[in-house]
Amino acid sequence: MKKKMTTLLFLLIVFSGQSFAGEGMWIPSLLAKFNIDDMHEKGFRLSADEIYSINNSSLKDAVVIFGGGCTGELISDKGLLITNHHCGYGSIQKHSTMEHNYLKNGFWAGSMDEELTNPGLTATFLVRIEDVTDRVLADLSRGMSERERQEAVNGAIREIEKEATGGTHYRAVTKPFYYGNEYYMFIYETFKDVRLVGAPPSSIGKFGRDRDNWMWPRHTGDFSLFRIYADENNQPAEYDADNMPYQPKKHLPISLKGYEKGDFTMVMGYPGSTRQYLTSHAVRLIQKHRDPERIQLRDIRLEVMDRYMSKSEAIKLKYAAKQSGVSNSWKRWKGEIRGLKRLNAIQKKKKLEDRFVDWVQADSEREDLYCGLMSAFGDVYEDYKPYVMASDYFREAAYYGIELMRFAWGFHDLVGLEEEAGIEKALDQTGARSFYKDYVADIDREIAPQLLAAFRNNIDNRFYPGIFQVVEDRYQGDFHAYVDELFERSMFADSSELYGFMEDFDLSDTTRIKNDPAYRLAKSFMGLYRDDIMPGYQKYNVRLDSLYRLYVEGLRTMQEDKVFWPDANFTMRVAYGEVKTYEPRDAVLYQYQSTLEGVMEKNRKGVKAYRIPGKLRTLYQEKDYGRYANRNGKMPVCFIASNHTSGGNSGSPVINANGELIGVNFDRNWEGTMSDIMYDPTQCRNITLDIRYALFIIDRFAGADWLIDEMTLVE
Repeated sequence: MKKKMTTLLFLLIVFSGQSFAGEGMWIPSLLAKFNIDDMHEKGFRLSADEIYSINNSSLKDAVVIFGGGCTGELISDKGLLITNHHCGYGSIQKHSTMEHNYLKNGFWAGSMDEELTNPGLTATFLVRIEDVTDRVLADLSRGMSERERQEAVNGAIREIEKEATGGTHYRAVTKPFYYGNEYYMFIYETFKDVRLVGAPPSSIGKFGRDRDNWMWPRHTGDFSLFRIYADENNQPAEYDADNMPYQPKKHLPISLKGYEKGDFTMVMGYPGSTRQYLTSHAVRLIQKHRDPERIQLRDIRLEVMDRYMSKSEAIKLKYAAKQSGVSNSWKRWKGEIRGLKRLNAIQKKKKLEDRFVDWVQADSEREDLYCGLMSAFGDVYEDYKPYVMASDYFREAAYYGIELMRFAWGFHDLVGLEEEAGIEKALDQTGARSFYKDYVADIDREIAPQLLAAFRNNIDNRFYPGIFQVVEDRYQGDFHAYVDELFERSMFADSSELYGFMEDFDLSDTTRIKNDPAYRLAKSFMGLYRDDIMPGYQKYNVRLDSLYRLYVEGLRTMQEDKVFWPDANFTMRVAYGEVKTYEPRDAVLYQYQSTLEGVMEKNRKGVKAYRIPGKLRTLYQEKDYGRYANRNGKMPVCFIASNHTSGGNSGSPVINANGELIGVNFDRNWEGTMSDIMYDPTQCRNITLDIRYALFIIDRFAGADWLIDEMTLVE
C-alpha cells in the first residue's frame, strides 16, 4: 500500500504541471511572488529584497553584463570583476603578441597602473525592472493583423522607454516574455572603461580545451579578472588616465568554507536563449535537420583549422579564438541531438499537444480561441523549413564560414558613398588591420570551396546565389578552380595591396571594389539573403510568433496551477538548485567535485590539451595550497549543481545559501545540453569553477596577493 501511495504521489507531482526541481530561469523582481518560499525551504537564508531591490543595495548590483554576451560579478569595493577566461579571451588575445603572449603565459598586473585598457569592452549594470505589460498591450485587440499589432507594440514601447530614460544616461530595453503575452522593461547603466587585471595561462584557463568542452569531470581554471573604472563622480566615462576604480553599490563576499552534496546554490546572470515551449514540429526540425547539417558544415572548418594550427604556433595564436567559437556550438549541437533522442522529446511534445487539443475541444469558447492551432503549426513549419535551412547554410557556409567574403562585404559602405567627407570613417569601419592580424589566407582558401559545394549540394536551387551560374559557366562547376582564381585576383586577399588601395582611396576607386571577385561573391550571397531568403524567413517567423503567443497563452490557462518561467532572452535571471551528482549511463556515477589530483592524472596522459605549467605541478607536489584547500587537504577545482543555465550564463556567480560567492559558472555537462529545449533533472548540471581554485591561482601561482587583499573573504 505504501508503494502504491508513493507512486500516486509521484504521478500527481509530474502531471500537475509543476516545474522539476532545479528547472527555471526566474525574473528577479518576481522572486517574492513566485519563488522565495521554495528557496527558503531548500535552505536559502536571504530575503527576496536582498537579491533584487531598487531602493537598497542587493545582489543584482554586483552582477553585470560583461561585454556583449557574458556575465561577470564584482568581488571588491574597488571595481574588481571576475568572469570566465573564455569571456575575456578576445581581450586577452588582442593584447597578445609573439613577444608577450598573454594567452600562452598569462597576464597579471602588479598594480592598478599596469592594468590594460580594452577599447569597446563594457560592463553593464541592471538598475531596475518594470512590468509594462498593461501599457504595451493597452491598445491591442484580437482582430488586429500581426503588422498592426507590432506597430502598436513598438509605438507604446518607444513612448515608455523615452519616458523612463529622459534626462539620464541610462538605457532602456523592453522585451517580450511568453511570446508577447507579457512585456518587461530593463533599465541599464553601462561603464565603458574596463581594464584587464589578470588571466591565467591558457594551460590553466582553457585546460582540456575542446577535448573537455561541455564535459564532466572538468578541471579548467576558467576565469579572468577585470576592473571597472569611472569618473571622479563614480559615473560611467570613456577611458581616461584620470578615471578611478568604480565603487560598486554591492560586491560579493567570497566563501572559503566550500560546500557539500545537497547544499543550496543559486546562479544570477544573463542566459541568452531557451526554447522550452517549442512544439514537436520545431523539435523535429532541430533534431533531424538543423543540428546535423550545421555540425557537418563546421566539421569542414574545424578539420582545416585544426590541421594548420597543429603545425604553427603563430597560426595557433591567430586562430585560437576563432576555432574555439566554431567548436563550441558544434559540440553542443551534438549533445543536444543525443539528449533530445534520449528524452524522446518529439513524442513528449506531441503528447502535450494532443492533451491541449482535447482540452480545447472540451469547451466551445476555447474552440473559438484555439481551434486548428496545432494543425496551423504543422502547415507553417512545412513552409518554413526550406527558408530556415537556407538561412542556416547562408550563415554557416557563406557569411561566417568564408572569412574573406565577409571582410570584403565590410567595404560595402564605401561603395555607396557620395561625398569625400565620409571616406575616412568608412575606411576605419572596415577593420582591415585587425582582420589581417588574425587571418591566414591558406586556411580560408581551403575551406571556401568545400562550403560552397555543400551549399549547392544541399539547398534547393531556388536559393542559389547568382555567382553559382558564373561558376557553372566559367569553371564547369568546379569551386576549387573558382576559389583559386578568386584568391589570386582579389585585393582583399593581399594585405599590402589593400593597404595601398586604402591609402590613396577616393570615390572614383569604388569601381575597383565592385569588380573585385571577393566583393562580387559577397554581394551575390547578400543579395540572395536579402531578396530570397530573409523575406520568407521573417514571414514565417512572424507567423510562428503569433501561433506561439496563442499556444503559450492556452497552455498557461490549461495548466493554471503551474508557475511558468519565461524563456531566457538575455535579461537577468535567477536559477537555483543544489550541489548534485548524476549518473550519465548505466553503472557510472559522477561525483560533484573535481580536484587538482584530476589535473595531474590528465596531464600524465601526454595529450597537448592537458599540458600544465611547471609551477602548478610544483605547487601540487608540495601541497602548497595556502588556505584554499578542502578539509581533507585536497585542492578543489570545479563542481556541478542542478542550476538551470544557458549560453550567456558564462561568468555568472554561483552563490551559496548565505549570499556568498562559491564559484563562477562556465559550462553545462554534455548530457544536459538539450536543456535549452527540454530540461531533465536527472542529467542537467551546470559546471562551475570553485572560487577557491581561482584564489589559489591568483595567490600561490601568480603571486598577485594584492588582489586577494581587496576581497572580502569569509572563512
